[in-house]
Amino acid sequence: MDLARLLATYTHQHSYRAWPRQRLLHECLRAAIRDGTLAAGTRLAASRVLAEELHVARNTVLYAYEQLASEGFVITDRRGTVVAPLAPLATAAPSTTTTTGISQRARNLRPLYGTAQRMGAFVPGVPALDQFPMALWRRLVDRAWRALTPAQLNYGDPCGEAELRTAIADHLRAARGVVCDAGQVFITDGAQSGLDLCLRALADAGDTIWLENPGYGGALAAARGAGLAVTGIDVDDDGIAPTADDWLLRPPRLVYTTPSHQYPVGSVLSLRRRLALIDAAHVAGALIIEDDYDSEFRHDGAPLSAMQGLVPGAPVVYLGTFSKTMFPGLRIGFVVVPRDLAPEFAAMRAQSYASGRAAEQLALAEFLRSGQFALHVRRMRRLYRQRRDALAVALEKHLGSVATVHGASAGMHLSLRLRDQELDDVAISAQALAQGVVVNALSRHDTHGGPGWKGLMLGYAQVPAAEMDDLVRRLAVVVHLAAYNRRYRAAK
Repeated sequence: MDLARLLATYTHQHSYRAWPRQRLLHECLRAAIRDGTLAAGTRLAASRVLAEELHVARNTVLYAYEQLASEGFVITDRRGTVVAPLAPLATAAPSTTTTTGISQRARNLRPLYGTAQRMGAFVPGVPALDQFPMALWRRLVDRAWRALTPAQLNYGDPCGEAELRTAIADHLRAARGVVCDAGQVFITDGAQSGLDLCLRALADAGDTIWLENPGYGGALAAARGAGLAVTGIDVDDDGIAPTADDWLLRPPRLVYTTPSHQYPVGSVLSLRRRLALIDAAHVAGALIIEDDYDSEFRHDGAPLSAMQGLVPGAPVVYLGTFSKTMFPGLRIGFVVVPRDLAPEFAAMRAQSYASGRAAEQLALAEFLRSGQFALHVRRMRRLYRQRRDALAVALEKHLGSVATVHGASAGMHLSLRLRDQELDDVAISAQALAQGVVVNALSRHDTHGGPGWKGLMLGYAQVPAAEMDDLVRRLAVVVHLAAYNRRYRAAK
């Protein structure tokens, strides 16, 4: 075989001209052996002969041959260097049975629309990051780092730093009516991490989980990732609304709900529904996962108490995060489990999780204990109420004739339900994006394949009030055009 031509072809195809000659020769020969160009049993040219043919130093060829021999691609003996027998690369026709690659449950995940890194109007779930007290936070983190001992640089308690667990328990008892102690609190890497943990710890593959419909896509992803059977339960103006037939025909192991501000519609679960859900879960032997992700921002009236503390011994696992009250990059959330589950939860956590980031956890504990967290939340509540009001006025002015506002009483987002449920909210979302406005289509949040809601989800926390009218006006142009085209097609 003409190895000079083989080397020239390989160099041209792979654009590796900048590599040293010895490495280039080694890579070329290895590739030729793997793809069968140099078949097993082929005797390579002597090092002196090949060096003369390629116009390189003999040491260059010796290096390549020695590397190939050490990797098992060639065999050397007194007679020279011979290509070793290797298993051929797979070239058979593709099989209908997948044996490698991504799992089936991963392929079943719903694609995400929009990027988490995008800022601006009206990306949901992003707080007013420019209002966070950065200087104070830096001082707290610096203080925590200075106080760390060498031992605290090791893996930490898998349940989380004791100081932070205590501070969170104290905060939840005072602010959310949660009945717990520090031993029931487990620190996680955010709400999604906590949700994944709960679904894997509290249910087996094949168990049924109820998700709100429309609902949070992260919950759907976690449920499918855990191999659970998903049943979508419709949401109305009072929150999740299971029927007697749902409890009888599709009894759940887990019920996931966002009662303080339903995601994405924004409904607040009424007290009557909360108590009924707890009672029914007791009877069915089910656990409720209460995701209280932005409960601190109640704009019309005082924040409602968490479901977890409404009834003694309520079968509720409580999820929280600091991503909305502080900043998403902090990546600290928590799970509060019923007292009788805490020992087993701690044992499981010890086997599956190595905690770290002690400084950030200790800084957060001080932020909570000092009262600075409560002060920051109060400031943000006032700011978000102003921005909510400005958005509501603009929506009524520009879109009041074609859509109604839902879920504006709390949280960091509201939903806009289209009066004409035949309009394509996905197309409207895409067209709005071209105008520089990010709005999530409510139909993308469907969890059971039914007709669902048609509308748009608008996050307003990071949008200045002065910009609301212009942004909504641009959105309204898209929505009104879609409504006009729909009426025109219907009239033909």
